[in-house]
Amino acid sequence: MTATEKALVLDAPGKHRLVEREQAAPGAGEARVRVHASGICGSDREIYQGNRPAGYVRYPVTPGHEWSGTVEAVGAGVPESLLGRKVVGEGFRNCQVCDRCHAGDTTLCGAGYEETGFTQPGAMADTLTLPGRLLHPLPDDADLTEAALLEPAACIAAAALKANAQPGERVAVVGTGTLGMLAVQFLAAASPAELLVVGTRPDRERLSLEFGATHFRTRDRLDATTAGYDVVIETAGSASAARASAALLRRGGRLVLTGIPAPGALGLDPTDLVVRQLTVHTVFGAAPAAWAHAVRVFGAGLLTPGPLITHQLPLSDFAAAIDLVGSGDPKVGKVLLTPG
Repeated sequence: MTATEKALVLDAPGKHRLVEREQAAPGAGEARVRVHASGICGSDREIYQGNRPAGYVRYPVTPGHEWSGTVEAVGAGVPESLLGRKVVGEGFRNCQVCDRCHAGDTTLCGAGYEETGFTQPGAMADTLTLPGRLLHPLPDDADLTEAALLEPAACIAAAALKANAQPGERVAVVGTGTLGMLAVQFLAAASPAELLVVGTRPDRERLSLEFGATHFRTRDRLDATTAGYDVVIETAGSASAARASAALLRRGGRLVLTGIPAPGALGLDPTDLVVRQLTVHTVFGAAPAAWAHAVRVFGAGLLTPGPLITHQLPLSDFAAAIDLVGSGDPKVGKVLLTPG
């Protein structure tokens, strides 16, 4: 008798249903993971609302690119030692043979964009089947609820690696959402002389300080005296946040942009970038090295995403979860969906 399971399907923007489907047997090179939890982020709202950029979603789709779980079956060619292991996994389904993949830049795969939860079935289901090579095993005592945030943590790990903050440098984070609070923890682990957090929500000050920040300011309190930073990581996703981030830097400073503003937004001043010799990096997704870094930092106890989780709802409450994420309520942090 064929086993069945439940999965959420978005047939089109605004149209979702909970379906019962046959449970997939992993093919060669694949592993099937029993999903513990799946997080909702702004990009999940985009595919629900229908405003994700063309080419970066394919309907119908099962969403869910932030997840954690336990390996319950493996196909041919996948080590059986993974069975029973707690894992997280990369989302980008890269080709492994193009020059960008060989260079380790798998998020820039020349074969085109394919990602779990957007163009490939995601984790808002009882199980997720994906290539075993994308899995990252966790310590046996890992908290799988917290581990569901390791996908956004991996994106911030990519930013932290590009920022290359050195002990004793002055560093700053602009943005106080999930990505911003994770960035604070990564930068705090680098032993900075000063760690400033800039946001629009005064209620994030306490959490910022708990995560290792030395100072907190709302953006309206920034002035010409708030500058001279070696490194700034921007996570707010607006053009104004990008400009505020650049203004915080000393000459020769390093800026990493992780947020994605609305199309057509006015960008940074190229004259300012050249005259001050600023180095600007951007991040879209996380390559394997960033995933390995995030998992390692998490396993070492230097990353604690738990306080960012405010709601856990069953998969059947997907619409309510989407509304929560978009509510603007400061009491709403990371929202997780749990199957079963």
